[in-house]
Amino acid sequence: MDGPGPLGDFLQARRARLRPEDVGLRDWGPRRRVAGLRREELAQLAGVSVSYYTRLEQGLSRGASAEVLEAIARALLLDDHEREHLDRLAGAARHTPRPRRPRPEKLADETRDLLRAVDGVPALVLGRRTDVLAWNTLGHALLAGHLDFRSPDHPTGRPNLTRMLFLDPHCRELYADWKRKARAVVGNLRITVGKHPQDPLLAELIGELTMKSPEFVALWGDHRVKPCDAASYELHHPVVGTVTVTQQTLSIARSPDQTLIVCTTPAGSPSAEALSLLRQTSSDQLPCADNAGAPLRTLR
Repeated sequence: MDGPGPLGDFLQARRARLRPEDVGLRDWGPRRRVAGLRREELAQLAGVSVSYYTRLEQGLSRGASAEVLEAIARALLLDDHEREHLDRLAGAARHTPRPRRPRPEKLADETRDLLRAVDGVPALVLGRRTDVLAWNTLGHALLAGHLDFRSPDHPTGRPNLTRMLFLDPHCRELYADWKRKARAVVGNLRITVGKHPQDPLLAELIGELTMKSPEFVALWGDHRVKPCDAASYELHHPVVGTVTVTQQTLSIARSPDQTLIVCTTPAGSPSAEALSLLRQTSSDQLPCADNAGAPLRTLR
C-alpha cells in the first residue's frame, strides 16, 4: 500500500486539528514541535498502544475493531458525521476490490416525474459525483443559465456542479459567500469518497480539481466532513439581481446515489418575486420543454 491511504490521511488531519487543551492535556508551549496532538497522546486518550495507533495511521493495519474505532473517535472529538466517515474509511481499508469503470448514471422515470412535480421552484437532480442528471427550467436559469439546457442529456458532457463551482467564473460570481459554499461542497464530497473509495471517475474529478484549483487543494486537505442538507445562500444573479434561496438536498428512494436539490424562498419575499420574474424571462428565452429534461422542441 502506498502512503497512509484515506483512513490514515483522515486520522492525521483530525489529530493535527486538536490542541492539547481541547482534550485536557497540558500545553508545553514553544517546546511543542508538532501541530495538534502527538500520536502517543492520541493513543493514550483512546486507550490503545502507540505502536498500534501508528500502524493504523500509516496504513499498515486494516483490522481496527468497532470498539477501537469508537475510542479513537471519542479521543478525536469527532461529530456524528465524522464518526460515520471514519467507519466507512475503516471498512474500505479492510476490503479493496478491484476498481471497475462505472456505467453512466441514468435518470429513472419516477425521478423525472418527481422533478416535473416541483416545477414551481428551481430544482435539479445530481448524481453521485455531483453531475447534473437533469434540471427544470427554473433551476437551470437560476444556477447555470449560461450553459446549454440540454447538456445533462449527454452523459459525456454533463455539467458537474463541483467542477463549475471551482472552475467556472459564472458560478464563482453567483454566490455572494463563495467560500462558504465551496466548504460545504467539499465537505459533502468527502462523504461521497468515503462511500465510494474505488470510484475511478470520482478520483478523476478530484485529480482534475487538485491540478487546477489551489482553493480546492486547501479545502480538500482539511478533511472536514459535513453533508449538504439545507443552507441559505445569497446569489448575485445576472438577470434578476440579489436572490436569497434555501438549497435543500432530498434523497431519492429508488436511486440512493442521486439527490434532488430544490431552492426555496419565503412566500411573498423579494426573493420570491425575483424568482417569479426569472420564471417569466426564462420561459420566453428557452426552447419548449417539459421542464424535467425531456426531449425538447424548438420554438418556430
